[in-house]
Amino acid sequence: MWRSLFLAVGAYCCLLGVEALAIEKAVLKRPATASAPAAQKEIAPPEWAPWSLMAAGAVVVLYSFTIPKRVGN
Repeated sequence: MWRSLFLAVGAYCCLLGVEALAIEKAVLKRPATASAPAAQKEIAPPEWAPWSLMAAGAVVVLYSFTIPKRVGN
């Protein structure tokens, strides 16, 4: 179970890093309600974030391959 968990977390970090490399900013919109107008929030990833996420994800994926498989139970 730990092996698959670390593999999933590492793959997610790598994909998030690739996505942060591809976008300049992300705009999150909250739907308008009767009492409040629609709100927007812009998120711009810092310059170091894509490369750090991809590197950390790759290290975690490689680590997940070194965890021994459980036999039995």
